[in-house]
Amino acid sequence: MAAFVPDEPEIVTDGEGHHEQLADHADLDLSYEAVGPDRAGAVAELGRRVAGAADVLTGPGVTVRSRRLWVRTEWRGKRERGCRAGERIALTITDLTVLERVLAALLRTEPAQVDGPHWTLEDPSPAARVAQRRAVDDARARAEGYADALGMRLGPLRSLTDGGSAPRAMAMRAMSAPAGEPDVQDLGLEPEPVRVTARCTTTWSLVGA
Repeated sequence: MAAFVPDEPEIVTDGEGHHEQLADHADLDLSYEAVGPDRAGAVAELGRRVAGAADVLTGPGVTVRSRRLWVRTEWRGKRERGCRAGERIALTITDLTVLERVLAALLRTEPAQVDGPHWTLEDPSPAARVAQRRAVDDARARAEGYADALGMRLGPLRSLTDGGSAPRAMAMRAMSAPAGEPDVQDLGLEPEPVRVTARCTTTWSLVGA
């Protein structure tokens, strides 16, 4: 985006910068489900299933971000057919050397679904600063190009608006727990680069050539 105001010459440009850094954390989301003849029965069965993962959830290199329980009545037509209970658990793997072992152990507990890993950075601020510098460089280069096209020179910076920084990374597709002993060695669990993007809008003064 560019703008030129004749009475008060200036140029407004957007800039975007990127920086990639290898992930040092991974997020996993899993869910368990159980059915029973009533709510108490469904919750009790769910508790037995989730208990199998207790040692993994409290193990080294694993942080539980959140746990959410839900219970609902099952219907067939207009008749109640018991109850279903579920729990969604969000984890962060803070030590990637244990990721394969943790994932294999979780799959052995037969969760209804596992989603991840979603690669993350413990501290994205250093990568964000690099991306911000590149965003400003991009905005300046665009402004210089417009100034040159107008036969003018780029003057001092008048204002800068932050467009935000956003880390993005590849994530494995959601998967259902397989039957039998799980083997996760061939699932490609090597950490992926996390791309941090910064955007800004700058306003520069224009001076005559």
